[in-house]
Amino acid sequence: MNNEKLKQKRFTFTMSLLAILILILFIISLNMGVVRIAPLDVFKTLFGMGSPRDELVLVDFRLPRMLLALVIGAALAVSGAILQGVSKNDLADPGILGINTGAGFAVILFIYFFQGSMNNVSTFGILLMPLFALMGAVTAAFLIYALAWKKGIDPVRLILVGIGVNSGFGAVIIIFQLKMNPQDFMQAAVWLSGDIWGANWKFVSIISPLILLLLPFAFYKSHVLNLLNLGDQVAIGLGIRVERERRFLLLVAVALAGFGVAAGGGIAFLGLVAPHIAKRLMGPKHQMFLPVTALLGSLLLLVADTLGKNILAPTEIPVGIVVAILSAPYFIYLLMKAK
Repeated sequence: MNNEKLKQKRFTFTMSLLAILILILFIISLNMGVVRIAPLDVFKTLFGMGSPRDELVLVDFRLPRMLLALVIGAALAVSGAILQGVSKNDLADPGILGINTGAGFAVILFIYFFQGSMNNVSTFGILLMPLFALMGAVTAAFLIYALAWKKGIDPVRLILVGIGVNSGFGAVIIIFQLKMNPQDFMQAAVWLSGDIWGANWKFVSIISPLILLLLPFAFYKSHVLNLLNLGDQVAIGLGIRVERERRFLLLVAVALAGFGVAAGGGIAFLGLVAPHIAKRLMGPKHQMFLPVTALLGSLLLLVADTLGKNILAPTEIPVGIVVAILSAPYFIYLLMKAK
């Protein structure tokens, strides 16, 4: 009982600390950028007492982008945690496995055939893009699962098949990019490397509710992930419909990744690193480490976005590249440690 109380206190402390860090970084990031705004002016603008210039910069440009960074980070991190739990593979990640690339491929197809330009995505297009991203992510996940299945799912085989599917979708994406005009080609290349390009309130109002509806469902299914980690036979013995629950959880993970890609491009490694850090902090119990994973994902993506906007200002580094630079060494470490 004392041990449970200690774990609960640790969970409460960790969640509170992460929330405070996110809030502090959020305020700092509002102040930073090509146009610097004093902290006092930031608060004045947020309460409707700022200058027209400050209101334009903060409300129309920075706030939507930062809010999207928070929800996209949480979505990709929780997606990675679910994939690792379902596949029993610590190296599973929607970016590495090709799910992100599948979603990106569907979005590029949609823009190429129906929108004509990445600068000219209509309101109707913004409504349809998450659906296309979801279909692309589901297609990629189905291909990976089908090709990796051989009397069960072997973790190493899953990673190798995922990398192959990732490369295949990447090659087809390049073909369509080459058919675009030079400006759209460059924008598509930046977006696919991970760029929060939908930095407007339309994207926030469409993408955020979809992700915020899926996250509580993922947390609710935490106990199922705990039982799946005990092995299929034990889970069946405890009354869990293993295949049905596995399919549900995979669909949730794929949907989270797809919606994240629709607004944030191909951000890899975040779904790998955040769950591992959360597990080190909270242990393997999903009821505790999934919410911590969500906040860690939000914090890491907000850090990456802040660095990307400011480290080489006025030039912006795509957030996906910053995440990759920060996370790739950890991925190599995990790969070398894996048996």
